[in-house]
Amino acid sequence: MLASHAKSFALAGTLLAFSGSALSGYEIDLGNDKKLIFGGYIKVDARYVDGDIAYRDFWIGTGKPLEEDASQFRIFANETRFNTKYIHGDLTGFIEMDFYGGGGNEVISNSANPRIRHAFINYQGVTAGQTWSTLMNTSAIPETADFAGATVGLAFIRQGQVRYKTGGFEVSVENPESFGGDTSNDSLPDVIGKYTLKGDWGNVSLAAIGRELNTNGGNSETAFGASIAGRINLFDKDDFRFQVHQGELGRYVGVAAATDLVGEKVETTTGYLAAYRHFWTETWRSTFLYGRVETDESDVDNSQWSVNIFNNLTKELAVGFEFGNFEMHNSGANSYYGQLSARYAL
Repeated sequence: MLASHAKSFALAGTLLAFSGSALSGYEIDLGNDKKLIFGGYIKVDARYVDGDIAYRDFWIGTGKPLEEDASQFRIFANETRFNTKYIHGDLTGFIEMDFYGGGGNEVISNSANPRIRHAFINYQGVTAGQTWSTLMNTSAIPETADFAGATVGLAFIRQGQVRYKTGGFEVSVENPESFGGDTSNDSLPDVIGKYTLKGDWGNVSLAAIGRELNTNGGNSETAFGASIAGRINLFDKDDFRFQVHQGELGRYVGVAAATDLVGEKVETTTGYLAAYRHFWTETWRSTFLYGRVETDESDVDNSQWSVNIFNNLTKELAVGFEFGNFEMHNSGANSYYGQLSARYAL
């Protein structure tokens, strides 16, 4: 049994991590075209939030406005994750977990429950299990200290699905969920198609979704949405990442910013994100980003901006600091945050 470092251990597009530091793992060759690869990272965050939106360990697409300003500081390591990849020829299995599953008691032990992130099987272009929705372009997620970064403008969802991929084309059937409606009658899967153009210049993906939503009043509504996202390589190592989402996307965009249904009406959502990453040196880099989400029926209008700086102290260890703001425009509320992070890639 032979153990060695594997430089490229993750399936393309399945992991979300600091893109500027090493994605490494440990590979065990079992012989007969069989391998076991395991890895992950340990991430420690120190976060300070000040303003009239309540503290969160990371911003999602919505927040809780406060009557008065409040300030809160925490140190936590919940984003820490581990994963295992099993390879038998062209059959692959992948499992990943982190510690955002709830629990914890800061008075005593601060024990946090693990949760499943990914668990899927891939064979000859077919993926079955839980992983990122086909609507997503994970390469368009910016490098941030705040988990995922500007989720207001992201397509960001993991769920059960069966997906087929050939070349740049992907099509999937995925879990239905009438968020804000009658989930007991969700009998048809969501259908998503995506095509990704790739080259030395980067990539751009075009995606569309169709689904049936069921209202609490007993009605069924057809919903459609579209997305364009990508990562464009610029001069030197710099890159520009973007996402634009439009239509009846509901729960697929903005991480709880919008529901699929408001009463008997289907919500229409617009979300967008722009992020520019600049390398000051081979190891020092910064990302400047802005994201926003708006809806028509529930009248959501939330945004986030941030700027950060990261440095790789070693190939495996990245540290950084981020400063930003989360704002709920229609509530007249906003909070600033500062976050110091250290991540050790296993």
